[in-house]
Amino acid sequence: MTDLLIIGAGPGGYVAAIRAAQLGMNVTVVEKSFCGGTCLNIGCIPTKTLYKDAQIMNYFSHSELYGIEVDKGAYRLNFDKVQAEKKKVVDTLVGGVKALLRANKVKLIMGTAKILAPGKVEVTKEDGSKEVIETAKILIATGSKNAAPPVKGLDLPGVITSTEALEMREVPGRIVVIGGGVIGMEFVGIYNAFGSEVTVVEFLPKIMPPMDDEISKRTQTLFEGKGVKFMLSTACQSIEQNGDSLRVTVKSGDAVSTIDCDQVLVSTGRVIETEGLGLEEVGVDFDRKGIKVDENYETNVKGIYAIGDAIGGTMLAHVASEEGKVCVERMNGESTFVDYDLIPSAVFTFPEVASIGVTEQALKEKGTPYKAAKFQYQGNGKALSMHDSEGMVKVIASEDLSRILGVHMVGPNSSDLLTEAAADMYSMLTVQEAASAMHGHPTLSEAYEEALTSLLGCGIHSMPKKKK
Repeated sequence: MTDLLIIGAGPGGYVAAIRAAQLGMNVTVVEKSFCGGTCLNIGCIPTKTLYKDAQIMNYFSHSELYGIEVDKGAYRLNFDKVQAEKKKVVDTLVGGVKALLRANKVKLIMGTAKILAPGKVEVTKEDGSKEVIETAKILIATGSKNAAPPVKGLDLPGVITSTEALEMREVPGRIVVIGGGVIGMEFVGIYNAFGSEVTVVEFLPKIMPPMDDEISKRTQTLFEGKGVKFMLSTACQSIEQNGDSLRVTVKSGDAVSTIDCDQVLVSTGRVIETEGLGLEEVGVDFDRKGIKVDENYETNVKGIYAIGDAIGGTMLAHVASEEGKVCVERMNGESTFVDYDLIPSAVFTFPEVASIGVTEQALKEKGTPYKAAKFQYQGNGKALSMHDSEGMVKVIASEDLSRILGVHMVGPNSSDLLTEAAADMYSMLTVQEAASAMHGHPTLSEAYEEALTSLLGCGIHSMPKKKK
């Protein structure tokens, strides 16, 4: 008998397994597809390897800014090498996860799991053999899968999801991206940098819906400057074959129109993965939005827990990892918690977008008093020297400046720069305290410092207010 059986070896499951083992638990993990889950194998990590290739192509397309003369057609993408490098990165990280599990004496079984009852799980292994494992506790960390919208034509050749997009061997001349969320916009940046003509169809009135409105609009404007077309408040009705091309029919208000393209990327979010777990049979409460859990991540069935994408909420790898750690720590009597108000998020586009805390529109809707300040990267020496000054840092604070409530960025290296803001907010620093930290020069981080000092009314590069 094992102390804990975890179903799923993704960022939530394997992190929970390692932490549980460190706390003295005997742990078994069952994974049906690949160790490391979606993130390491067909999500965040392989996407970022393509993102780096796209970033280099983006630099080449603006080489004249850097004083580099490149004859047109002198450079091209070698997709055999691109895919080989992506595989190398993925294999290295997956191997690292397996090594960590072995080092912590976690037993990994490749196969599918079905919960027969609290404390009893049937595992069907890769060779077809079955084993019933008895366990004190069960933790579900099965993640999520691509959502399929109710659109005719999704099965046509050339209609792909992010999973197939990661295996690209050629660049489509024209591509329609259905969905302007985080995943969709990352691929918009990649395809645009690779040279595709990109059109984004988004049902909502803005791209990257959770982001601050101003950051979302600024990002859209920057992409439009690169030739990307956006159709917002627009629904995709159908996809049809049109000779050698695809024809996408969309509706905006009462107006119906069509877009001809070579490929369609469907990126309309993700849904929980619970198929075959036997949740209905054992009485676990769940719906299409997620498995229901309490503050300890325990379901309504005692001894069965769930974390990560499987419980809905913010579907991010680092959130799943935090929930995994906290879940097993609470199993062992610790009182740790996940601060859901301070979840950093990033979108790897050109330039990058990053955010933590509340948005300005959320505060306005609640009628909460606040103060906000921005600093444009056009005033940052490092950004100018990089020829990458399109963007800004926006800081939102309480009216008395005693707390930083939100930080939103669009600009170079935003995904890394956000960490300083996250640390300041987690430490509950006042604006004055956060602004007092000396920042190196010239660095991109000075933009965050400038936004903070602008809130205090003493930003060096702040424009003085005009007298009425």
